[in-house]
Amino acid sequence: MSDQTASFDFLSGVRVVDFTQFEAGPSCTEALAWLGAEVVKIENPGMGDPGRRLRKGQPDDDPYYFQMFNANKKSLAVNLKSPRGLDLVKDLLKQADICVENMAPGTIDRLGLGYQAVKAVNPSIIYCQVKGFGEGSPYERNLAFDMIAQATGGTISVTGERGRQPVKPGISLGDTGTGMTMAVTILAALRKREKTGQGAHLQVAMQDAMLHYMRTNFSTQAKTGRPVERDGTRSGGGSNGPSGLYPCAPGGLNDYVWIMTSRGNPEHWSRLCKVMGREDLIDDPRFATPALRVKNDAELDPIIRDWTMRHTKHEAMALVGGAGIPAGAVLDTMELQNDETFVRRGVMQSMEHPSYPPLRMPAWPVRIDGSMPKIEASPILGQHTAEVLSTWLSLGSAEVERLRAESVLG
Repeated sequence: MSDQTASFDFLSGVRVVDFTQFEAGPSCTEALAWLGAEVVKIENPGMGDPGRRLRKGQPDDDPYYFQMFNANKKSLAVNLKSPRGLDLVKDLLKQADICVENMAPGTIDRLGLGYQAVKAVNPSIIYCQVKGFGEGSPYERNLAFDMIAQATGGTISVTGERGRQPVKPGISLGDTGTGMTMAVTILAALRKREKTGQGAHLQVAMQDAMLHYMRTNFSTQAKTGRPVERDGTRSGGGSNGPSGLYPCAPGGLNDYVWIMTSRGNPEHWSRLCKVMGREDLIDDPRFATPALRVKNDAELDPIIRDWTMRHTKHEAMALVGGAGIPAGAVLDTMELQNDETFVRRGVMQSMEHPSYPPLRMPAWPVRIDGSMPKIEASPILGQHTAEVLSTWLSLGSAEVERLRAESVLG
């Protein structure tokens, strides 16, 4: 375990009732948990969050997805279809500061836990909903997952190689990216509530959130007057060069380096020429300006590729980056997980789970006073049921056991 991790209390005393599942909502509440909020995950006693991927009568063979998005939380297993179970959850909501849900459209209302119902029991609640499509959208009743949000929000349309079919970005931007926009907004709502005592009703649609991450693309469209085209091996905008992906030795699947010369710094071009030992290109009339280098990239790119193919991606990154030119090796998931510098810095941490082997995973990426928020284990289904009901509602152990016997609790 890195000595650069710590538990933080920025949100100490903030209570969150968490009805989220899969990734978009859990990413949001996990961020709050890392920052010190007490996040209680409400789960079905039988199977829990679908993200657990539990299967009746079969062993759990894929806990890793759930663990990634539910660190530092507590789990309360309660039957929301039981009147007593629903009453218990409403009692929890009376004590809560924040409620977050991302169920399928209409589900939370059918359970009797929609915004108006929760506001009636807790007028100062910050009630948060993560949806696929926003209110007023023709698709607002449609289901959405990460790839649906990315398709309808534009990110897929600009991802891929020039002239070829669109490609889904490899990251779950539609899910986690949306969750981060909600987490930031929750913190702002908390700040307002401290001053006014007023709660808030927050909604974010995954499709809408994707537009937020497309601002560079919209700026390019504003300049050209045309939809942004895919050009995944080069920088967007097409106004500076060289700037793109170049193959490296020994030619493996991810043996590439991205080299970027910025139009904001004319020295990048001359520095690159010197690194490659091609000072003769600095004043070559074909490549004298960024626009000319873009125009003549068919002649320039083979020159750069010839140099990069004589180096590994790590060598190329060190040489180019060391000369003051932005450069980055393409690192795969195994390389990143096994990079001990991330571990030493606390960026990658091992979750010590009581039921599974240690899982190395990314932590919250913001360093706070020199330390990274410490990862605690994701909860076993219903692990904190008795604890939460005792600390939040003052229920004794005998009452909890009676509710278990009545199948109200898991």
